Amino acid sequence: MVDVEQLYKDYGVLADAKENASEHKEAYANILSASQGGQKEKRLAAQFIPKFFKYFLSEAEQVIDAQLDLCEDDDGLLRRQAIKELPNLCKDAPDHLPRIADVLTQLLQSEDQAEFNCVQNAFIAVFKLDAKGALGGLFAQIQSGEDLVRDRAIKFLSTKVKSLGPDIITKDVEEQIIEKSKEILHDVTGDEFVAFMKLLSSLSTMQTLLGRQQLVNIAIEQADLKADFVPSDPDCVDKLTQCIKQALPFFSKNVHSTKFIEHISNHVVPFLSELAGPEGTNVKLEVLKLLAEMSTHCGDYEDRGCLEKVHNALLEYMPLPPAEVEEGENGKDSDEPKLQFSIVECLMYTLHQMGKKCPDFFTAEENLDRLKDFRLRLQYFARGNQVYMKQLRADLRDKTGDVLKSDENKIKVVALKITTNIFC
Repeated sequence: MVDVEQLYKDYGVLADAKENASEHKEAYANILSASQGGQKEKRLAAQFIPKFFKYFLSEAEQVIDAQLDLCEDDDGLLRRQAIKELPNLCKDAPDHLPRIADVLTQLLQSEDQAEFNCVQNAFIAVFKLDAKGALGGLFAQIQSGEDLVRDRAIKFLSTKVKSLGPDIITKDVEEQIIEKSKEILHDVTGDEFVAFMKLLSSLSTMQTLLGRQQLVNIAIEQADLKADFVPSDPDCVDKLTQCIKQALPFFSKNVHSTKFIEHISNHVVPFLSELAGPEGTNVKLEVLKLLAEMSTHCGDYEDRGCLEKVHNALLEYMPLPPAEVEEGENGKDSDEPKLQFSIVECLMYTLHQMGKKCPDFFTAEENLDRLKDFRLRLQYFARGNQVYMKQLRADLRDKTGDVLKSDENKIKVVALKITTNIFC
């Protein structure tokens, strides 16, 4: 086994030979063997191997194996030195860059902060040499690596890679990211899906109309709208809401929310009372808020049934007036129903937006009874709404500053906005 003195001699031989260094195979072989020597010899090998690699490209497999062995040494300082030199191997042997990128991805699991930073810096250097090759190694580990490696790789992709700039992340590279991401999205957790959507939405390719439509399509595919919706399954409900939240920023007059609207109207709205979610959350209201937000960008829909289901759901929260009220008499306070203003606000807005695509829903001759019934409910609800607004205004009158910031008054301020919105 070579010692430190011999390594310096071999280094001198190769350095003096300059462009003819390839003639001194024995000297380079000694340096490679030092990767299995003592700690001092290994440290020199970590520096010398990359320096003269370009003269011995025919030995690329053996050279890279030796350097990678050093990257797994027990000595942290030695590991960092070996990792730091990996981009230099990529410069001289670009065909092996994807393999080195694959190894760097695995090294992202290091719990040593100094080493982790070293790995990230080396990886960024590799990206600057060949972003597409680096992505190949990175996505290989995202697809088949262990959970920790996969998690670190996705974080690296969604934070460091997207910040490299257009000179490195070119249009071709972005297309590769999109293509590979779509492959990964067939099997991801909720958090991973969010991370990928943030990454994809940051790409310049996705800032166009077609790009935004593509992002919405990804969210639709991820939601798996053809699968049975189980309202009592919190995971099923959460998956749908997460997909909608990721799609929401991309809806517009040209990118429609129609598929989500139809799905929620037909498969979720009829089962609002059965929706399951985390304890302490109002998942029913959350879903209806999302539906209302999306309805602004609803396109033409063929299934009138979805509008009828929204209408029917709204009727459940807008009761008919009691007989004595309908006849102009005063009803008893104890008989007054508890009105759910937030839910009515969402459903009312949704009905209004969807109704624009079906203007005869109330006005067609065969629908006159429906219109009469709805007006009656609306008038009765409006009375309750006015009473509640009057009460809220009275409660908030003359309250300013810190008093308005109390939890109770904050709720009242929001309630006043909601009741005002319903009939504005």
